[in-house]
Amino acid sequence: MLDETPELDNPDFMLLRLGRRMRKRAGVLDEWWRYYRGRPPLPELPRKAEQAFLDFQRKSRTNVCRVIANSTVHRLYALGVTADDGTPDEDAARWWQLNRLDSRQNLVWRVAMAQSVGYMLVGEHPTSTEANGRPSPLITAEHPREAIVERDPATGEVRVGVRAIHDDLDGYGRAWVMYDDEIWAYRTKERCTPNRLPWGPDSWEPIDDGVEHDLGRVPLVEFARMPDLGEDPEPEFAGVIDIQDRVNMGVLNRMAASRYSGWRQKTVTGHKFNKRTDPATGLTTVDQPFVPGPNSVWVSEGENARFGQLEATDLRPFLEEHAADIRDALIISETPAYYYAGDMVNISADTIAALDLNHVAKCREHIASFGEGLEDVMSLAAAQAGVERDYTEARVRWARPEYLSPAVRADAATKLKSIGYPLDIIAEDLDETTDRIRRINASAAASALLGASLLPANPAPTAGNTLPDDGGAGGGE
Repeated sequence: MLDETPELDNPDFMLLRLGRRMRKRAGVLDEWWRYYRGRPPLPELPRKAEQAFLDFQRKSRTNVCRVIANSTVHRLYALGVTADDGTPDEDAARWWQLNRLDSRQNLVWRVAMAQSVGYMLVGEHPTSTEANGRPSPLITAEHPREAIVERDPATGEVRVGVRAIHDDLDGYGRAWVMYDDEIWAYRTKERCTPNRLPWGPDSWEPIDDGVEHDLGRVPLVEFARMPDLGEDPEPEFAGVIDIQDRVNMGVLNRMAASRYSGWRQKTVTGHKFNKRTDPATGLTTVDQPFVPGPNSVWVSEGENARFGQLEATDLRPFLEEHAADIRDALIISETPAYYYAGDMVNISADTIAALDLNHVAKCREHIASFGEGLEDVMSLAAAQAGVERDYTEARVRWARPEYLSPAVRADAATKLKSIGYPLDIIAEDLDETTDRIRRINASAAASALLGASLLPANPAPTAGNTLPDDGGAGGGE
């Protein structure tokens, strides 16, 4: 039985504490993921009709949440890490490329927008080694279903981290409790299901007595999506979940109206229908001889039989309601309105920039928060590689979250060059990577050197610029 003594330094206690917190939030994570994937709960109908309308309901789901989340992910792109003065850092660039952070960063940003939080874990690379003989840093993206941290309530710094997974090879659960100086490994006593790890005091057993490390901090870095002070983080679309449900219900109502009253319905009066009783169930059914079709003719022998039709339902109010709900979702989530074009046709670049203001401001807030996390990741990578450098003072370079046309960027670069801005600063404003900036500077320096070498060593004097000889130094008589 694991020791449940409530002590922060007790790995048995922290494994169960943080593991139970992961299990507790699993339900809401699943709900957010269903909304992000466009599979929210089906709109409600009367219970008797639920089964009959199940497939019909499924077609009513319109995924707005994924658009809202991805509209932010598409604006978050870290170009790399530089020194505090902006000069490229070769070590950071090498670790960045080794761990493919150009693409893997999007995994973390996307899960943070869709699930409220993402993680990066720093460890030893299994195949790469540094020049000093130490293993290179391995940086992996981690899902909030499998990772969680405990923060110091006074400072907000991470004190303990837990990563727990299900091993598909042997069927056991495995977990690691991470401190700033050691890591404890655990395994479930029995095989378990992939989606539900057990968190009872008798469910886990330690594999070792703790393995020390010299990273100086917990190797699990959290990227929380813009949490409010004192509150848990929420996904990007948390404020519009009710509107998403309203959109789906409106689409279902429109589909029902379109299916049953969008066209003129036929009526018949004065006709005597044949009825029959099912001997097995005792239910009475009515024969329906009038089947609509392009080649059918309806005939009744009733003397007072009359045929008619009802007015079709106008579907335009449903469409207007749908458009209003979508606009509300975009406004509340601070997503640019042009993601739902509607009546916006031939809008100018200034209009797009104005519609982008709130969205860009929100993205810059994410950038400020996630940039601090990347600095912590690079500091852990440096400690793993044995490089004595404090990356908390480094700069994380991000691409501009706002869209600027190539013509506008080129015009701005030209004007900056004309007033004396250095070429590398201009290249940063054009969102060039640190490697590209190094190449640009090298190419510019090589071109300048080549141009200087082609100039004659002693240019011939020109008219009006003739130097006097020795005899010409004196005056006339």
